[in-house]
Amino acid sequence: MHSAGLVLHPRRDSAAAVEAVLGWAGNRNIEILGIADEIVRLNCAAIGVTPEELGRRSDLVVSLGGDGTMLRAMRLADGQRAPVLGVNLGKLGFLAEVDVPDLPGALSAIDDHQFTVEPRLAVDAVLEGRRITAFNDIAVVRVPGEGSAVVAVRVGGQPFVSYSADAVVVATPTGSTAYSFSAGGPITSPAVEALLVTPAAPHSAYSRGVVLSVHDEVTLELLPTSGRLAVEVDGQVAGYVSPGDRLDLRGRPSAARVVRLGMTTFYQRARRKLRLTDSAEIPQDGEH
Repeated sequence: MHSAGLVLHPRRDSAAAVEAVLGWAGNRNIEILGIADEIVRLNCAAIGVTPEELGRRSDLVVSLGGDGTMLRAMRLADGQRAPVLGVNLGKLGFLAEVDVPDLPGALSAIDDHQFTVEPRLAVDAVLEGRRITAFNDIAVVRVPGEGSAVVAVRVGGQPFVSYSADAVVVATPTGSTAYSFSAGGPITSPAVEALLVTPAAPHSAYSRGVVLSVHDEVTLELLPTSGRLAVEVDGQVAGYVSPGDRLDLRGRPSAARVVRLGMTTFYQRARRKLRLTDSAEIPQDGEH
C-alpha cells in the first residue's frame, strides 16, 4: 500500500483517530492524503489534495465520522480502486466497521490481509443535465404547501404502479435501513442486488413497496396532479422536478467497496442499530 486518504466529519473530534492513522502510516512509509479544507483545522501531517485527487490516488480510504461521512467517502471512492474503511466517531454508526479504540487493530488486520471487501450498489439518475449518484437512496419528496408526490413508477418503459404519498423513495440495499425503512420498506442484505421502491406516508389505496431487479430500467414520472417535488440524494436536496417531468434511475453494482473485518455481521448491526425486538408472544431463552 502506497497511500491512504482521510475523510473527516465536519464537526466531530477526530484527532485521536487521525493520530492512530498517522502513526500506522509513519511506520510503514504510507502517504496520507486529506481533503485540504478538512485537514487544515487539525494541522495534521496529511498531504492536502482535492476530493477528486483523494479518490484517485488512495489505495485505502478511511472515513472518520458517522454514516453521512461514510456515504461521502463511498462517493469519493466511486469507480476507483480503493476500498473504504468506516470508523465511527460518537454515535452508533450503521455503516462504520470499527470504533476508534479498535482502529489500530483494524489497520493491523489490513496489513495482514485479514479482511474482506464488500461491493456496494449505487443508484444513478440524471437531474437538470447532470448525473446524481446515491449509495443510500434517491427520493422525490413533497415541498410543504405545494401538494403531494403523485408519481407513476414505470419499469422497462411500461407502467407498473402509481403512488400518492409524501415521498417516493428508491433505495439500494445499503439504504434499506435508512429512509426506506422509516417509510415501511424491508431490511435488505447489502449482498442483494436490487432497488427498493417505497412510498412514504402513502395516501393511495395501494401502499405497498416493490423490489425491482438491479437490471430493470426504472422511471419516476410526476403525474399532472403532483406538486413540485424536491429530489433528495442521500438526504441532501439536489434539485426539483415538476408535474410532467421524469426521473430515470439505474442501479450500478460494485460502484464502491467497503472493508469488512468480520467483527459483526450485517444482521447483528441491523438488530442493534434499529433496536429490533422479537414478538412478545415468542418466549425468550430459558422461558417456557
